Amino acid sequence: MSDRSLQVGTATIVRKARAEDQPRVTAIRMGVRENQLADPSKVTQAEVDWYREQAIFLVAEQDGEIVGFTCANHQTALIWALFVDPAHEGHGYGRALLDAALAGLKAAGHAQAWLTTGGGTRAERFYRRHGWRDMGRSQDGSIIFIRTLNGAVD
Repeated sequence: MSDRSLQVGTATIVRKARAEDQPRVTAIRMGVRENQLADPSKVTQAEVDWYREQAIFLVAEQDGEIVGFTCANHQTALIWALFVDPAHEGHGYGRALLDAALAGLKAAGHAQAWLTTGGGTRAERFYRRHGWRDMGRSQDGSIIFIRTLNGAVD
């Protein structure tokens, strides 16, 4: 993804994450109600740095405040993370971030993307509503979803 920003609403911007965004990104990740990170040591600083420096790591800003973020692996087409601050859910930030990440994966040459999420969650309903297909369960019981990237992102 280029360093260009995507204007979503009158004051909403989706842009590439920067190192100085990390405290707010961490606060969002640790403040979510679903898919909580039980063991923060499972996400290393090296992984976060790699996504920011090498892969697709985007944030959504509303009036200068980061309200959500997403990370996607341009090599494997994995949507690794998509989180919106609970105080800002339901306003289209997740959709804008996901659309931008999928566009980045398509530009990287992928025909489909994949992700995992917990069953019975708002996230599961969100992905189903946006055209993701349930491919079964992973070993930890999470749902494995795929999404074809041909044509325009719906």
